[in-house]
Amino acid sequence: MTASPPPFSLRQLQYAVAVADTLSFSRAAERCHVSQPSLSAQIAELEGALDVPIFERTHHRVLLTAAGREIVERARVVLRDVEELIH
Repeated sequence: MTASPPPFSLRQLQYAVAVADTLSFSRAAERCHVSQPSLSAQIAELEGALDVPIFERTHHRVLLTAAGREIVERARVVLRDVEELIH
């Protein structure tokens, strides 16, 4: 029995971790070498796939939601495991 593919990508998890680390969509986009609108769209898709907001956005700051903190910590583990698998 094969598992169905996840409704999100590793890249989206990387973007979420970058936003969590910088608490800024623009700085995260710079770190990931993508445009801010592209990163924002991918985060929105991830939030839609998980059916939960990861970030609370205002004009002046970005905060992790309670669910977002758990998601980002799990994303860190997944990304670390993938990196180990590659090596």
